[in-house]
Amino acid sequence: MTGGETSVYCGRENLTDMQRILIFSDLDGSLLDPTTYSYKDASDALAAIEHRGATLILVSSKTRAEMEPLRRSLCNHHPFIVENGGAIYVPNGTFPFPLEGALSREAFQVFQLGAPYATLRAALKEIGQEIGGRLRGFGDLTLAEVVQLTGMSAGDAQLAMQREYDEPFVMDSDVVAWQDLLAAAIRRGLGCTRGGRFYHLMGANDKGMASRQLIEWYRRLEQQKGQTLVTVGLGDSLNDLPMLESVDYPILIQKPNGSYDQDVQLPRLIRADGVGPVGWNRSLIDLLPTL
Repeated sequence: MTGGETSVYCGRENLTDMQRILIFSDLDGSLLDPTTYSYKDASDALAAIEHRGATLILVSSKTRAEMEPLRRSLCNHHPFIVENGGAIYVPNGTFPFPLEGALSREAFQVFQLGAPYATLRAALKEIGQEIGGRLRGFGDLTLAEVVQLTGMSAGDAQLAMQREYDEPFVMDSDVVAWQDLLAAAIRRGLGCTRGGRFYHLMGANDKGMASRQLIEWYRRLEQQKGQTLVTVGLGDSLNDLPMLESVDYPILIQKPNGSYDQDVQLPRLIRADGVGPVGWNRSLIDLLPTL
């Protein structure tokens, strides 16, 4: 997580331009350093977002419990997408129209797209037996094992284990083929993807589906205001591809070894120069003045 970092981003609305810039960002390995989970190296771009009055939407495989402390640290009051598009949390009052199908939960309207966690847990066990591989989800791991696998503190790991719509898992065998794993999930009406550290079993949802829903709501809002909408997306892994496909300006962040995820290919893809928040920062500093 981000420790005691001080926010430079306070989510000011863009009230002067005739367009709204909507920025969808992955967290681990993108806005957050893949090792330290810090966003310090993205400070200049966060300040530029604040100055421009753009809207930063956090999109992650993380749980709501993990994302809320980060949102407070960033002073971010916008909607956010949890658990690989499992749900969209929209702060009350964000939109002046009802969100059909959303549930009221505390200070949020929650638009659920994912499958219940209990369904995913049962399916993961079945899939492991079917394809002959040992698949261990967060629900199978001890707190100490999650800490070891993620490099998180015990407190942050506890937040990461509070799953609702997505089950991260590891394969203890290299004999399982990705296509067999994906096919087994699809036969059950589920989805499977790969993030920076883990595979993820989830419902028939993804980051792109959730991003497109938010874009639809914001486009409706901007039409009422007479503004246009420009969308940007930043991510580093295969699970970010559906989100990147949904935006006008997709940006792929470098991996810690300096490479780019070869499974993420788009005709208009922008490849950031730098790993994690360094690349995130450089790409937005270059892009924002052109919008």
